Amino acid sequence: MAYTIEIREKGYLLFTIRRSETRNAINYDVMNGLSEAINRAKQTDIKALVITGEGDRAFCSGGDLSVFHLLKTKEAAYAMLSKMATVLYSLLICPKPTIALMNGAAIGGGCELAAACDFRIAREGIKAGFVQGNQAITTGWGGGSILTEKLSSSTSMKLLMEAEIYTAETLRDIGFINEVYNQDSVLECERYLRRLLSIDLTVLESYKMMWIRKWEETGLRERIEKEVMNCAVLWESETHIEQVNRFINKKTQNTE
Repeated sequence: MAYTIEIREKGYLLFTIRRSETRNAINYDVMNGLSEAINRAKQTDIKALVITGEGDRAFCSGGDLSVFHLLKTKEAAYAMLSKMATVLYSLLICPKPTIALMNGAAIGGGCELAAACDFRIAREGIKAGFVQGNQAITTGWGGGSILTEKLSSSTSMKLLMEAEIYTAETLRDIGFINEVYNQDSVLECERYLRRLLSIDLTVLESYKMMWIRKWEETGLRERIEKEVMNCAVLWESETHIEQVNRFINKKTQNTE
């Protein structure tokens, strides 16, 4: 199974990507699992949705290139990008608080997944970055548009345009990560959520709706769609294909 969904006794839903052999990369099964988790969180008395990855190496390494590198045209890329963008927008407007429990590295699309959550807590020493620019594409799941809603223009531009990998501590200092922890991931997450989980569910949902209404009124979904379309065009460029092939070949050589 590419993922698990657990209802924890403290009243939250825990979604875990269980693909440690790919550094918890997202494939179509994980996309479907995220949709299931979001729907379950919305339809029950669950107070929060927590998303994490298996093991301690990676929260999520982005899209699974062993699957997605087969997409050669903008039409094929658009179908995949649009599917995940729909998932992330659903996560963004989930009426319950959502938390990215970053137990390990978050790269590319993994940062987009984290950005769509309301809160991000990360294990001490992990690294993360929106590195899509190094593969001659932009964010394509809506993460760039979401990031511009949550951070200042200069900070979000820096993270997206430089395509660098940063430490959790640096990302905390600039506001992307809310808290850095150094103990057991789930226990630290529950500690972080302790006060939130004690608040009445209707209060949590009412506050969350303030942001949801803002995002709906300012046309964020439409801006995400433009991001997806732009990335799809870049996806079929020769430069992107060359960069992906170079990455896959390097990865293959390192495992031989």
